[in-house]
Amino acid sequence: MNLPESSRLQFTPNLNICRVLNGMWQVSGAHGRIDSKAAIQNMFDYMDAGFTTWDLADHYGPAEDFIGEFRRQLVASRGEEALSNLQAFTKWVPRPTKMTRKLVEDNINISLRRMGVDSLDLMQFHWWDYRDKNYLDALKYMAELQEEGKIKHLALTNFDTERLKIITEAGIKIVSNQVQFSLIDRRPLANMVQFCQENNIQLFAYGTLCGGLLSEKYLGQPEPRGGELKTASLRKYKNMVDAWGGWSLFQELLSVLQEIAQKHGVNISNVAVRYILEQPAVAGAIVGARLGVSEHIEDNARVFDLILDAEDDRQMNAIAQQSRDLYQVIGDCGDEYRR
Repeated sequence: MNLPESSRLQFTPNLNICRVLNGMWQVSGAHGRIDSKAAIQNMFDYMDAGFTTWDLADHYGPAEDFIGEFRRQLVASRGEEALSNLQAFTKWVPRPTKMTRKLVEDNINISLRRMGVDSLDLMQFHWWDYRDKNYLDALKYMAELQEEGKIKHLALTNFDTERLKIITEAGIKIVSNQVQFSLIDRRPLANMVQFCQENNIQLFAYGTLCGGLLSEKYLGQPEPRGGELKTASLRKYKNMVDAWGGWSLFQELLSVLQEIAQKHGVNISNVAVRYILEQPAVAGAIVGARLGVSEHIEDNARVFDLILDAEDDRQMNAIAQQSRDLYQVIGDCGDEYRR
């Protein structure tokens, strides 16, 4: 399978990425057992199809180790040059505390070692508590490590617009912020998008499929209860749907999405991802990869052939206008993690 040229983005001068990123939260342990051998083999399938960009984190179970093993097998079977087609974006999610140069460097070194790289393509930093201002020290030390070559690019995960502004004004160059962004959760459009456009910062969107709820599987189905939501993702995003407008309105959205999908010869998930990829400042959407369990490579590829028209947007926006404004309910991007 060859993805079209539109699947790629020159994200930075030295990073050309696939706009649908393979999300590795699924190997964190909250989604069931993962067979590591099958998972690595599945990573080759994604790579060969053109899905070359991976999103992971230090706390996603063995995700960084999987990248390291995949790189080793890639070199062994295809040579060193094959690594030039691979992009792996990790995260550091420390417990808020006093940040020293040694603490920061030690943790960066752990990711470097696990992933088997000399320099991290993208380090996406998350901080749990804004009341603790040590996040600025952590970022300053990471900027030093970037100058020394251990990190290629600095980025954030789940920072709000106010803190993004503080970080930018402190002279720290941030290339992206990873935030929840979907047809259900449009909070980035309130303030984040404009700030990012003004400061040359891009967004990576996660939760775009609401853990799989935005799919044919849930169309026309009764509201699922606790025990039926078998993954951490489904439980998390069902709560988002409840806050947004509830199951009845969600069914109306799924019906509209099915109508749009049938018109274009794609599926509901394709429409949901394409909608977010077309939003301003969005560099890519992260779609979970159930490595060694199931894969949606061919499904995901259809996103790049899909072009939504004005009528499609009108229909989706008509549903959104009936929902609650999650910016008012929850706050800015990432505020759900800091309550």
